[in-house]
Formats: sequence, C-alpha cells, structure tokens
Amino acid sequence: MDRVRLGVLGAGNIAAMNVRGYLEDPRCDVVAVCDTDEEIGRQAVKEWHAQTYYADLSDMLADDSIDAVEVLTPTHLHHDHVIAALEAGKHVSVQKPVANSVEDALEMQAVAERTGMTLRISECFVHYPPLELAKRLVADGAIGKPTSLRIRTLVGQTDSPFQAALRPEGYGWRLDKRSPGGHLFDDMVHKYAMALWLLDLDITSVQAVVRRRDLFFEPCAVIFEYEDPEVLGMMEVQYSPSFYMRSKYYGADEFFEITGDEGQIWVTRATGELLDLAPVMLFTGTPHERKTTEFTDIDADWGTGFVRSSQHFVDALLHGTAAAMTAAEATDVLRLCFGVYQAAQLGTAVDPRTVTGTVSPPGWGEW
Repeated sequence: MDRVRLGVLGAGNIAAMNVRGYLEDPRCDVVAVCDTDEEIGRQAVKEWHAQTYYADLSDMLADDSIDAVEVLTPTHLHHDHVIAALEAGKHVSVQKPVANSVEDALEMQAVAERTGMTLRISECFVHYPPLELAKRLVADGAIGKPTSLRIRTLVGQTDSPFQAALRPEGYGWRLDKRSPGGHLFDDMVHKYAMALWLLDLDITSVQAVVRRRDLFFEPCAVIFEYEDPEVLGMMEVQYSPSFYMRSKYYGADEFFEITGDEGQIWVTRATGELLDLAPVMLFTGTPHERKTTEFTDIDADWGTGFVRSSQHFVDALLHGTAAAMTAAEATDVLRLCFGVYQAAQLGTAVDPRTVTGTVSPPGWGEW
C-alpha cells in the first residue's frame, strides 16, 4: 500500500474533527462517506471532496477501492460496524469508547486478529502534544520515580462557535439506554486512558463516589491504586453548569498533575483554556536549586490531537507499524470505566481487571 483510500462511516457532530487529519495528509484520500442521513452524508462528500456517497454500509464495504474505514457512529453500533468492516477486509479506526460491553470489545479484537486487519481505537489524548511531552518527561526521569497522578475535569459552558454549531439531535443516544452511562462513560474515557497511559502501569483497585446532575453529568471523586504500591492516582470531575469558560471547543477543562520523588509536572489544559499558564510546566528542586521550566513552544490546541491521531493511523497502515490505541488497551480503558461505576455502587474497592459485561449507574435511562 503506497497511500490510504479511506471510507468514513458517520458524518455527525464530531466527524469533521476526526477527518481533518486525513484531509491534510497527502498520503490519504477520503473517497467515500456513508451516513443514513442523506443530506448530512452528501454535504460531507462535498466538503471533504470525496467521490461517493453511500446510504448503506454494506454498499460501501463492497467498494474494493477502499482500504480502510473510519467508524464515527454512536458507540452502541461500534461492535456490528467494526466487525462488518473487518470481515470485508478493511482496516478500521473506531472512535472511543470502543464498545458498550467488555465482551463486545473482546470480540472485535478477536475478529481483527483472525482477519489480520488493523483495528485501532482513535484516542486523541494519546496524540495531544502536551500530554505526549508529559509522558516523555516522566519516562526520561525528569521527576524521578512517579508517585501519583491527579486528573481534574471541570465541565461548564462556553460560547465557542464549535459548540454552537453542534446538532443537539446528534446527542440523543448518549442520554438513554443506548449508552451504558453518562459523562463518565462518554467523555471521561479519555481520562481513564490517560490514567493508564501516562504512567504505563496497570490499575489494580478503584474506589469511587459518583453523583449525577442534569441527567448526563456525573461529578465524582475516584482513587486509583496501581500495580506499583508506591503509586496512587486521583480523578475528580466537577460540574459548574452556569460557569462560562474560555474554550475553542466544548465547555470543559482538564488539568493533569504528575508527582515524583524529585519533582512535579503540570499539563494545564486540553479541551479548554481555563488557566493562563504554560501548557506544560516542570517543577524540580534540590537544596541548591529550585527550578520551574515552562514549555510554551508547543502546540496546545486540543484539535491537534485529532489531526495527529488520524495521521498516526495512516502511518501505521503505510509502514506496517502498531497503531495506538490497540483494542486490548481500549478494553482495559472500558473495564476501568465500568470499574468506577461498580465501585461507586458497591461502596468498596473494585479490581477493574476483573470487570465483565456492562456496568451502568443506578437508574440510568429510567426517564
């Protein structure tokens, strides 16, 4: 393969963010779009300069000119859509979360292995430059031995053109039993991925308190125990529905703090831009020197993670290299998500590695 000819399945709200990297990559051609809404699908064909609109997935999968499929459909459809594409001999990139159950995720992985096709889960935070830098700093020993990771997410409001342009009808499936949970499932999957990826350690125990507000949002306080007993993790989600924050995208802001024996790293932004600080800050100190290093010459636009994620998939297909994140890694993320829900329900610690099936918060979808 000397270039990638891509079919896009689903042209809804987030599609433009995921497709942008393919459109900017000279090694990739977006040749087809499939969407059950003909108006949306044909508009995407026009905007992305694709060649063909398909109303039916089977028709697009029968197109032998397509090498790979980007699956951007709602999560409850991932299992069937991904397996159909793999069985048709297409490489697949699929949006997070990988699936609605652990078993569905494992079956998708098994089909990819049987067919020999590439299956990767598109996780933009893995390719977001400030978080990539933080991971490198940890690996290079900049803060000595890591001892803790803290992740904060604040959800509020914004008046960004991006959010104003979103179609509300495209979010209905996130609010009922077509999804196993609310914000902690749909958005915090990014943060669960970071809890595992930044330190490259398994999480062996989860304790959690989870609440729910406004049907979808789920403020919480979570403690992670890692396989290294000297490392702890903390995750908090806060909700301020009347607080408007600075953001080019959604009304949300993230903060990551990694502490080690010899210092601390801050990643001060991702989706939003709440803090007037350098995107990445490194704090170190000895009896003779206390130093703050600010990394300002770095692309901290959250959208860059989407662009680089798409281009990473093209790289993997053209060079035969592993594509992040793998189905196995995404299944671990899914288990961690369900482990948080389960720990909150039981009021006791849960080993997320033992979680099976689907876990939903009490009362989910009963309105």
